[in-house]
This record gives sequence, structure tokens and C-alpha cells, in this order.
Amino acid sequence: MPKRGKKYLETKSKIEAHKRYSFLEAVQKAIDLAYAKFDESIDVAVRLGVDPRHADQMVRGTVVLPNGLGKEVKVLVFAKGEKEKEALDANADFVGSDDLIDKIKQGWFGFDKAVATPDMMGAVGKIGKLLGPRGLMPNAKTGTVTFDVAKAVSELKAGKIDFRVEKAGIVHAPMGKVSFGAQKIVENISAFLETILRLKPSSSKGTYIKSIAISTTMGPGIKIDTAFVKDLVK
Repeated sequence: MPKRGKKYLETKSKIEAHKRYSFLEAVQKAIDLAYAKFDESIDVAVRLGVDPRHADQMVRGTVVLPNGLGKEVKVLVFAKGEKEKEALDANADFVGSDDLIDKIKQGWFGFDKAVATPDMMGAVGKIGKLLGPRGLMPNAKTGTVTFDVAKAVSELKAGKIDFRVEKAGIVHAPMGKVSFGAQKIVENISAFLETILRLKPSSSKGTYIKSIAISTTMGPGIKIDTAFVKDLVK
């Protein structure tokens, strides 16, 4: 168990341990109690009633958050010819093919997301062991392996995130910054949970969304009453 600092413990003491807050209450409390000197991120953790060990209960998807993430997302595109120009026109930060692959082999990772056209995946696959562990490998399931590079770049720049359930049945995702204010964070959470509900596996029985908690980068978790989910995503 990691040793917690004085500010963390002081913040935690102001959260009712057994209370389940509404979304707006929880987000506002997280914002009010944020104590770091930087603009902290607000993250959500959702525990699902699924067993990710079974392929038919894997929950994975993408969502474009209506208010973005509050940070510049540097997008790299592996493409050639006309698609290279298309990516540049869509304001991709880095566009290329073998030149970028060689640069990454040498240890460069100055980007947040990567997109690739399908014809580039044979070459990109050769650096999969470098990109994969960092969550940077383009993937058709998340829309980052596509010939529609303009759309992919625009969505990533606008705040598109991808997520997948972990072994413990929990999905973690960033929802924006403390500086957004409560309403914008709640709107992002609503879009995220709407996607989670839509992806419910048919083989999942019983309670699907078991628990939800939000937290800032430095702060403790604040538990949310799951009874509010249906009202939030209407």
C-alpha cells in the first residue's frame, strides 16, 4: 500500500466514504478538492459485470468526447502518396512512411496517437513491439487503420479516446481537465457511458455497470450512484 501524502489524506477526509454521489455532485467535489499546482485530469473508472477472459465478453471501443480532453493531441500518420497529402491537409503533426518507422526504431516517440493506411500495416507491423506497449499501435477496431485518414486525424484531434476493459473488469478513461468545469466533464462522461452501454455483450448476465468512481490526477476516488446512469445518458 503506497504511503499517501498529507494533502491527499486531507482531501480524502472530506469525501463521505459510504456515500454514493450523483454525477454532478461527484465531479464538482473532485474539482473543488483538486489541490495540485497544475491543471489535473479527471478520470472515470467503471467496473463492469463481465469476464474479459471470455472473448465474447470483451468490451472495447472508441468515443469522441464532446468537449475534448483539454490538451493538444499530436497525431502521426503512416501513409504514402495522396493519403500523405490528405493527412497533412487534416493537420496531422507527422506524416511519412519508412522515414518515420526508422525514426521510431531509433527511439523517437514524440506523438500521442498513430494512424496508418491499410497498405502501410505490413511495414508498421515490424515496429509493433515498440508501439504496442505504449498504446500507439494503429488498430482497425479503434478506427486508426483506415484509408479515411482525414476523418481519423480530425476525430483524434477533437478528443477521440479508445478504451478496453481490463482483466479485473474495469474500464479507465480520461474525461478532461479540472479547468473544464463540472458541466463539460459530466457531458463527456455521459457520451462515454452511452458508448459503454451500447457495447454491452449479449453474454453478460446480471448487473452490467456495477460501480463508477471518478478521481483527479492526484486525488482519491469519489463513488457515484449507478442509479443515475440511465438519467445521465438520456
